[in-house]
Amino acid sequence: MKVKNYGKEQLIGFYETMYKMRRFEEEVFEFYKKGMMAGLAHLYMGEEAVATGVCAALAEHDYIGSTHRGHGHLVARGADIDRMMAEILGKKTGYSNGKGGSMHIMAMDRGILGANGIVGGEIPIATGAAYKSLYKKSGEVAVSFMGDSATNEGTFHESLNMAAAWKLPCVYVIENNLYGISVDIRDVTNTPDLAVRAKAYDIPGIVVDGMDVTAVYEAAQKAVERARNGEGPTLIECKTYRWQGHHVGDPATYRKRKSETEKEDWMERCPVANLKKAIIDAKKATEEELLAVEEKVEQEIQAAVKFAAESEYPDAAEAYTDVFA
Repeated sequence: MKVKNYGKEQLIGFYETMYKMRRFEEEVFEFYKKGMMAGLAHLYMGEEAVATGVCAALAEHDYIGSTHRGHGHLVARGADIDRMMAEILGKKTGYSNGKGGSMHIMAMDRGILGANGIVGGEIPIATGAAYKSLYKKSGEVAVSFMGDSATNEGTFHESLNMAAAWKLPCVYVIENNLYGISVDIRDVTNTPDLAVRAKAYDIPGIVVDGMDVTAVYEAAQKAVERARNGEGPTLIECKTYRWQGHHVGDPATYRKRKSETEKEDWMERCPVANLKKAIIDAKKATEEELLAVEEKVEQEIQAAVKFAAESEYPDAAEAYTDVFA
């Protein structure tokens, strides 16, 4: 981790964002266990460095196409966590008045065009946003986050082909956590690096350590600059790992097929804990300063939990509104 190349303020910003993601997801897990939320929760715990590094490279007006594991993307973009938590509980104070929930959470005020329950569904949406930017010369870059298994979908190849042909300002980010539900990506592809698929479209394909926020940030910076300068798309593969199963009710026993200690081995590389250690070791900030950051985040999270729990559900008649755009 190249923390020596960064200033104190930026490193503390990285840490605050990542710690907030972790605590947000832990509280969502508590809501689920208490039966307070409908549907499933697909948690981002373990992948915090990816969203943090990518979103730190974006401008305020840029766009994001998100996945079913999208809470971290919103936190990284600075979305209102009160409204996020309320949305996950289906409350009318949420971003979509409680109608989107966890898997379809969005934050249009932060350029998040919506999480998507369809594998690869967000890829053409982000590509369309990039086309709009090119067509209107409005200057935005669009980022499409996707899981590893989405790279086997037709939407992935169709979108990359279009973006490459028209030099769209788009950055495609693979969050390769090794599994699409229970399917091990290593068993269903013929290459250890998914970024090699960029060669088919003659665009850059980059592999980075998705547990290292500085590595992700530097790769994203270059890709965003390239897109904004009219040079076209980049495919970035971030090697990462989700702590939980596909969703919180998934015991993920399939992860022991190749190694009994796979999860434990990855958890030793925790992006949040290792960033904290690196910052302290490099004397960029003291442990006391980072503990103060954690306390500030904890107050925000608890306030969001209270806000969401105490907010009202929408009226039943709301089911008939917002049906058509």
